[in-house]
Amino acid sequence: MTETTSLITEYKGSTRRVLGVSGRSGSGKTTLIEAMLPVFEAAGWSVNIVKHSHHDIELDPPGKDSARFRGAGAREVIISSPYRFSISRELRGAPEPSLSELIDRLSPADLTIVEGYHGENLPRLEVYRPSRGIEPQYPNLLSMIAVVSDETGAAEGSGIPVWPLNEPATVARRIMQWFETARQGQA
Repeated sequence: MTETTSLITEYKGSTRRVLGVSGRSGSGKTTLIEAMLPVFEAAGWSVNIVKHSHHDIELDPPGKDSARFRGAGAREVIISSPYRFSISRELRGAPEPSLSELIDRLSPADLTIVEGYHGENLPRLEVYRPSRGIEPQYPNLLSMIAVVSDETGAAEGSGIPVWPLNEPATVARRIMQWFETARQGQA
């Protein structure tokens, strides 16, 4: 684990817990996060997610009103219903917002999980499956707190703990314990 102390309960001026989840495509990041969400909820933790994509994202089906408004030049479109709302912003050549700017737009939560943004120095897990024969990312990423894997020796010799990929409830509990221990260490 590298220097994460200042990022435990504060991320660039925010007093939010932020955790990065990294891993190669197809490693199981989304499946793990999805399986942990009910565990966090049962523990009383609210969770936000920030997911980065290198691809163009299309949230509205072409031809729908909100997509037509964006196509006609609207900078932001909010679509709302009694069940949820979504804000879509067209960048139109403007720079992509930073991770801290995106986190600041979210409602307060007990934990914000960030998938991607590998260049950000925040506490991070890597989902890694050695059997896939693809190199891990953890040797090159900052602030690794654990490797989550289906093989116990996945990070052998690195000094980084390995948490069980096939036990998402265990991983979620360890995340909560890690943040609590880190918070107590800051007091």
